[in-house]
Amino acid sequence: MIITLTPNPSLDRTIELSGPLARGEVQRAGSSREEPGGKGVNIVRALEASGVPSLAILPGDDRDPVLVALRAAGVPHRGMPIGATIRSNIALTEIDGTTTKINVPGPVLSAAQQHDLIELVMEKAEGAAWLVLAGSLPPGVPVDFYAAITRELRSRFGRNAPLVAVDSSGAPLAAAVAAGPDLIKPNAEELAELTGIPDPDSLEGDPVLVARAAERLVATGVRAVLATLGSKGAVLVTADGAWLAQTPPIVARSTVGAGDSSLAGYLLSSIAGDSAPDSLRQAAAHGAAAASLPGSTVPALSQTRPDDVTLTLLHTHPKEDVQ
Repeated sequence: MIITLTPNPSLDRTIELSGPLARGEVQRAGSSREEPGGKGVNIVRALEASGVPSLAILPGDDRDPVLVALRAAGVPHRGMPIGATIRSNIALTEIDGTTTKINVPGPVLSAAQQHDLIELVMEKAEGAAWLVLAGSLPPGVPVDFYAAITRELRSRFGRNAPLVAVDSSGAPLAAAVAAGPDLIKPNAEELAELTGIPDPDSLEGDPVLVARAAERLVATGVRAVLATLGSKGAVLVTADGAWLAQTPPIVARSTVGAGDSSLAGYLLSSIAGDSAPDSLRQAAAHGAAAASLPGSTVPALSQTRPDDVTLTLLHTHPKEDVQ
């Protein structure tokens, strides 16, 4: 079982444009779709599509459109009532796959609601293989929320605690890293921010630099770093090595949720007993498949092509400071 927590879920509306985005102009949409979203929700959608037992935990009332949509789609979930409407986000996708996202803050969670949400996570996490802490934090939630959950989980369950994966950004991700999660999944920009690199673009173009930056995080206690680099592939770094995964070129339709699908691919491969490099291979295959689908559609395992993924062992020594 894989459990996810999405403290700031959303109703994601994706609008596909028939041409480039024209600021200040009136444009007609080619199509639009609405789907329940948030990183943890998307991960469970992808896992469920592949028959992997999973559960999405999120704050939200039973009649909220997001929870209604999850029930209609048959996505396993558990909501915690908050007496407020879950936010709606908008993504604009152009014909070349370029995506512009507009995210709103979300409803405030009180201290009591935060406590109840943590207790719900603890209740459902017992016996799980992984707990994924995913996405931004809503207003009112302290930046060390994910770190606090990680520590509480390990305090309660000890050696039987689920492995912890974190997919977030900014201060919440930095605080979570200090708690020593088993896996983090940053993109190039997030990895640069975590490690103090001023130019994220330099990472996207150089997987060895990505690996060196990730090695610094592994040295602090993070067990694995899965860095997704969009069309450039993905890099995995553990104490045992560093690898680059690259897929053949695809026709991108939407990058919304592609990173979430990558993490889902890694996790389903991991619980199947695959090696770290093979889990990276599946992560890259999942991400590419998601990017080739419209909106925030997630791929099933049968829609991915891991055999087409090229794996390269990265030799990062001698280790130089990443500037």
